[in-house]
Amino acid sequence: MEYRGSVRPFVNFNDQHDAELLHKAMKGIGTHEDTILMLLSARSNDQRQLIKAAYKKTYGKDLVSALKSELGGLFENLIVALMTPPTSYDASQLHKALKGAGTEDDVLIEILASRTGQQIKDIIKVYKKEFNGKLEKDICDDTSGHYQKLLVILLQGSREVGVDEEKIEKDAKDLYAAGEGKFGTDEEKFITILGNRSAEHLRKAFNAYKKLCGSEMEDSIEGETTGNLENLLLAVVKCARSVPQFFAEGLYRSMRRAGTDDGTLMRIMVSRSEVDMLDIRACFKKTYGASLYDTIQEDTTGDYQKALLYLCGGND
Repeated sequence: MEYRGSVRPFVNFNDQHDAELLHKAMKGIGTHEDTILMLLSARSNDQRQLIKAAYKKTYGKDLVSALKSELGGLFENLIVALMTPPTSYDASQLHKALKGAGTEDDVLIEILASRTGQQIKDIIKVYKKEFNGKLEKDICDDTSGHYQKLLVILLQGSREVGVDEEKIEKDAKDLYAAGEGKFGTDEEKFITILGNRSAEHLRKAFNAYKKLCGSEMEDSIEGETTGNLENLLLAVVKCARSVPQFFAEGLYRSMRRAGTDDGTLMRIMVSRSEVDMLDIRACFKKTYGASLYDTIQEDTTGDYQKALLYLCGGND
């Protein structure tokens, strides 16, 4: 498969050399932020882990702690995020969302709706190891109702594979009967079908649904449900249609409102930089008529902005 990330492994990589460059950038008077951001955004996450090991072996201290003591603000948060292995990063974002003041439901929704089954299983393992807790229990303690049930289904990471032709029509009819077709919404049907069928199967079921009742799945969800459940169902439907489109919309929302939602902007830019950033950029441009690069440039400043633009990887 063609690589669709914007950040690629650096070709002539030398962990020792990079560790020395970072050490020099942090030594003496003033920190050379440019060196740090250019170097780290031009290395893959695997390579950053090797630099971290080389740094400790040479200087006897932790690279992330050293960076934290030299940097500040959003730029520091972004650099620390880049230094974190992807699964640990997801696990820590979920932990923060659950353990902070109030639950950050948008973080739970974004991560659990968009990650693959295998990624979710890995996140659960790392969460247990790093936070000594069970992700499912922590989520259940903080959520309720059908919203909770769908999160638990997604946490099983066991979506079906392929398309079951027999079930397409039936799923479309069940979704219709569960929502638009009757007074009161039968959420159980919604969450069982949307939580378990494969993305390609769901796309076909959504087409059949539209033929059946003339409206898009999203419109029915918006009409029939509210709050966190509505947001989660919409995220699941959007991810079944196109994960890059889901993230393009998330990025747009994070910037195009009063005040930038830096948490979301940073999380998407970091976590998709080695996955599908090129596709996200294409979706962004097509949907909003502006490039992601220009939008980030208008909405952010300083070293934080520079680093985000490196992660974006180019203008469209």
